[in-house]
Amino acid sequence: MKTTPLIGAGLIAAALAGPAVAQDATWTGEGAFGAGFTTGNTDTSDFGLGLKLGRQAGPWAVSLEAAAEYAETNGAETKNRMFFAGQVDRDFSDRLYGFGRGSYEQDAFSGFDSRAFVGAGVGYRLLTGERTTWAVEVAPGVKFDEVRETVLPGPVIVPAYSETGFSVIGASRFAHPFNDNVKLTNDTTVTWADTSTQIDNRLALTAALGGALSARFSVDVRHDTDPPFGFEATDTATRVSLVYAFGE
Repeated sequence: MKTTPLIGAGLIAAALAGPAVAQDATWTGEGAFGAGFTTGNTDTSDFGLGLKLGRQAGPWAVSLEAAAEYAETNGAETKNRMFFAGQVDRDFSDRLYGFGRGSYEQDAFSGFDSRAFVGAGVGYRLLTGERTTWAVEVAPGVKFDEVRETVLPGPVIVPAYSETGFSVIGASRFAHPFNDNVKLTNDTTVTWADTSTQIDNRLALTAALGGALSARFSVDVRHDTDPPFGFEATDTATRVSLVYAFGE
């Protein structure tokens, strides 16, 4: 695994985050754990971990995200994915802001050893009400793909290779609380490149249980317009999670 994308993303995030971290602010966030089990003719287990952190300091904001997913079916691994992202925002007005973003992903069942993106762009808050919020973002950048070895019919072996090129990321972030206890969110990210486009969408309904604990039902859909040979284009995950909020 090459570390160049991680190093580049880390340096950019550190440089941009400096003004925000230097000021007096409090980190807020949440941790989530979800699991599912099936026994009988087919034994399956599915686990998901998630962590989100945020910090606001004047016009600056820093957000960090990490997620891990793992699953087995009849003792065989069927899912193994890790995702990390960091973003720094700088407000120019109540609605317009600029941002820098870096992300890194490993997915053993996607045909890619790793994927990374580093870029900067602008965002605009379409809705800024006390309840419903909706922001859209667009950022040009550089995308790094590490494609694993592929065996084609024949058999023909395509060696592992790396791809680095121009990319554009677009995002939509929507949130609507029905009341003080129930909240709906929908986050969509589209990462375009010449070789393929990845579309990620997460729909989640979160209900407060009391104190800092909440229950969450979520549906994640990930689609690749041109996956490596032998891999599915669409991957979905439906999960019920326990969420713990902190720092608020």
